[in-house]
Amino acid sequence: MNPVAALRKRSGMTQAELAHAAGTSQPTVAAYEAGRKSPTLRTVQRLAEATGLEAAVEFYRPLTREDRRSLELHRAVARRLEENPVGVLAQARQTLARMRAAAPGASQLLREWEVLLSRPIAALVPVLSDRSEWARELRHVTPFAGVLSGAERTEVYRAFAREESRAS
Repeated sequence: MNPVAALRKRSGMTQAELAHAAGTSQPTVAAYEAGRKSPTLRTVQRLAEATGLEAAVEFYRPLTREDRRSLELHRAVARRLEENPVGVLAQARQTLARMRAAAPGASQLLREWEVLLSRPIAALVPVLSDRSEWARELRHVTPFAGVLSGAERTEVYRAFAREESRAS
């Protein structure tokens, strides 16, 4: 997700509200979100400050194609989780229990998922789209298998392939 759009979504502001708070215009915020303009680091910091947050720069190793595909799949899972938190969490907890039973030694990652699934949705959703090494490893042993139907997964993969072909 675009960082300006993510910031605005997190703040709950409209484009116009964010623009006003940051001393810019709504069309400029829209252009940042659409990728038609690229904000400077100072502009991103100013936008963050306007929402009461602080911007920080982090560096990660580049995502592999597999990482990017997994990320897209988990973004779809995150949307489903926000739509139906009770059902999705129940399914994820059942899957996690099966995973732990199949691996009685229970890896550290499965224990971490257990903790994450007990946290509020607002704390869990960002992990699903986090680019960090830790989140990438977590997604390799996801308890969200089965949350999306086969048709939904296929559509995510098709959209991913279309986006990848546009980017090349």
